[in-house]
Amino acid sequence: MKIGEIDLGEKPVLLAPMEDVTDIAFRLMCKRFGADMVYTEFVSSDALIRHVNKTQQKLTVSEEERPVAIQIYGKEADAMEEAARICEMARPDVLDINFGCPVKKVAGKGAGAGMLRNIPLMLEITKRVVQAVQIPVTVKTRLGWDENNKIIVDLAEQLQDCGIKALSIHGRTRSQMYTGEADWSLIGEVKNNARMHIPIIGNGDITSAEKAAEYFDRYGVDGIMIGRGSIGRPWIFREVKHFLQTATPLSAESFEWYLNILKQQVLDSVERLDERRGILHIRRHLAATPLFKGIPDFKPTRIAMLRAETVADLFRIMDAITPYKES
Repeated sequence: MKIGEIDLGEKPVLLAPMEDVTDIAFRLMCKRFGADMVYTEFVSSDALIRHVNKTQQKLTVSEEERPVAIQIYGKEADAMEEAARICEMARPDVLDINFGCPVKKVAGKGAGAGMLRNIPLMLEITKRVVQAVQIPVTVKTRLGWDENNKIIVDLAEQLQDCGIKALSIHGRTRSQMYTGEADWSLIGEVKNNARMHIPIIGNGDITSAEKAAEYFDRYGVDGIMIGRGSIGRPWIFREVKHFLQTATPLSAESFEWYLNILKQQVLDSVERLDERRGILHIRRHLAATPLFKGIPDFKPTRIAMLRAETVADLFRIMDAITPYKES
């Protein structure tokens, strides 16, 4: 699969952009485990053109994580065009437009998935951004606004006509948020549309190597994007890549091996921020990881982990965890 001149190989697996998750440390971690391409957190075009320092920091990319995409969102064409030029100066490989974020503070204001209710503006923004930069522009969006407005098949053609180089589709509507099961049938319909010639990347509910392989085969997508399935489990990319190459599951590592990865995430987060903020930031990963699933009476330990305020306290709790072994 190629995005412009960027060759991601056959059946690439990508790290989805996620706010407060895909910071540079997590992107590098996922890259280490085989992610073929990674995306930054969402970058607000309005905040970027106002030179908000916290937003500008999101543009920092490293050579080790390439190919990397910066993702921007907004509802004003002028601001998106200006923000696109600013992003290009940060030297990402790809610029991605977010037309899929469903959260109220984004979609409720007309940006992200909110654009699914204003297709003319969505298309104008896309054309303006494509024309503003020299790097490849891609789009990430959803099936439609709600169950009665699943417009993605026609919309995909319109976005392609704007000059984008790839399209990522989350298999839910905005109204679904992250509930229910992702519907990949329309993603497959877009891919199988004879008029589509850009790569189609499927996203939603990829939580295992087997499911990734199945969905590649069933829906014919060019690439697969993993989001929530990587939180607390960056090694999922290693598992998926192995299964795609061998059709056999990757042998499990020791409990301590996985635990050490989570501990490294803690250290990376603390180094990037500071001890207090770093631990707060990483709690989502510790809460979501499947590593502790099935351990009897684990709730008090989980609560203690999420309340720990120092690395020493947190690691002492983690080191005392005894893995669950099935009889």
